[in-house]
Amino acid sequence: IQPPEKPLQSEEWNSLRESFSSPEIFEEVMLNSMVKCNSPVDVAKSLLTHVAKSHGDIAYSLLIKYLALCVQQGKTSEILDVYDIMKIRFKILESGAYNLLIRGLSNSDQWRMALTLLEEIKKIMIPSRTSYELCIKAASRHQEMNLAFELYHEMLDKNLAPTLDVMQAFFDFSRGMKGAELQKELFGILFYLRDNQIYPHKTFMQSIKLWFESIPGENWRGHQTNIKDSGKCPVCNHQLEDSSLTEEEYNNLRERIIRDVIHGTDTFRKTSPQEFEAFQTFVENRLPFDIVIDGLNVSHMQLRQTQCENLFNAVNCLAKGNARLLVLGRKHMLTNSSNWRKDLMKEMQDKADFFFAENISEDDTFLLYATLRSGKHCKFVTRDFLRDHKACLSDSGTRHLFRKWQRGHQIAFYSSAEGKHINFLMFLPLFIQQPALRYDCVVQTTGDTWHIPYKNIFEEKYSYQIPRKWLCIQQK
Repeated sequence: IQPPEKPLQSEEWNSLRESFSSPEIFEEVMLNSMVKCNSPVDVAKSLLTHVAKSHGDIAYSLLIKYLALCVQQGKTSEILDVYDIMKIRFKILESGAYNLLIRGLSNSDQWRMALTLLEEIKKIMIPSRTSYELCIKAASRHQEMNLAFELYHEMLDKNLAPTLDVMQAFFDFSRGMKGAELQKELFGILFYLRDNQIYPHKTFMQSIKLWFESIPGENWRGHQTNIKDSGKCPVCNHQLEDSSLTEEEYNNLRERIIRDVIHGTDTFRKTSPQEFEAFQTFVENRLPFDIVIDGLNVSHMQLRQTQCENLFNAVNCLAKGNARLLVLGRKHMLTNSSNWRKDLMKEMQDKADFFFAENISEDDTFLLYATLRSGKHCKFVTRDFLRDHKACLSDSGTRHLFRKWQRGHQIAFYSSAEGKHINFLMFLPLFIQQPALRYDCVVQTTGDTWHIPYKNIFEEKYSYQIPRKWLCIQQK
């Protein structure tokens, strides 16, 4: 429906409603259309007045749509009016309504009201990431950085991962401000990027650079650069951190993963102790492997091919150079079917060792165990990010080592644009004809230098692709 351009009287709304094919949803459709067309608020208000006169009250769903229109246009007094009505009419609002109210108020001179609403939400549920971030930005915009960081830490404590957008806002709004505590907090965000292997996009990188250069009396200078294959920064000549783990680091990590992750509380949730024991015996009798493959994960690589063909292509590609392969499969793969051809399975088993687990087994623990037991050289193939396993490790130092090991040992795969062949892509690209990177691609600092890898484009999603561009910041 095309909304009217000016407010209507009840009779006019009635005649429009009667001419509509589904009168029972007329008001809903009309308000949706008003939000889409960004109609004047007084036109929407005249419809709600008509509804109130006809029905005695206004449904929650209609109030929400009206609220969305008011928020869209930044009509603060109307937003507060809707909130007053809702507070009286409904004991509890759902998170969508709270998000809208906070969005509308956080961008207005009534921004502190958004904080009050955030406190209200906390009494009944965990506020959404959006609600937190709107309040953080509002506090930052008004230079209340302590409050903004308090909310940020609260968010992290609730396991709500901050967006790049809110992290960038901290650097934007802190520009030119001095203070050891503030600096510590912003460095904390950079360490968060490091620990979670997050790469800022170009505009976020520029915000970081400008913030450093704006710190009064500290004389930081930032330069965009490409790091040499040797890992040396052409700007400051500093050698970046090595990508490989030392023998001691590797052994410590292996012990911790086997203890905390593999033998941790959840190992047997999707497998049995007997099956895992059988797997351990199988692995110990055949060590060491060069590459361990999550067969089920790889089999879903390309939708236009059968699962069996996907795995067959991967095994053929990875078996080149006489690499010793272990494929973790499932028992249903042994049943001849259109998806799992017996002849192809037989051919693969000539090129790789296969362990077929029960159909309900958890692959990741098997994958980690076989890779770690094979030694420092062994790589593994999966598109899984293994976030849950990293979370099982109790301290941040070990989690960092896990990520570093993962970057150096995980082979991800993707199909070519035409889907005719597959490419294998490592955090350290091994199967693409490039030398493995000798330096670690994460945010790093020596105290008077910072090196920050960044991407040209915005990517909120976690990605395997390693950026080749870096920001070098040094204190002169």
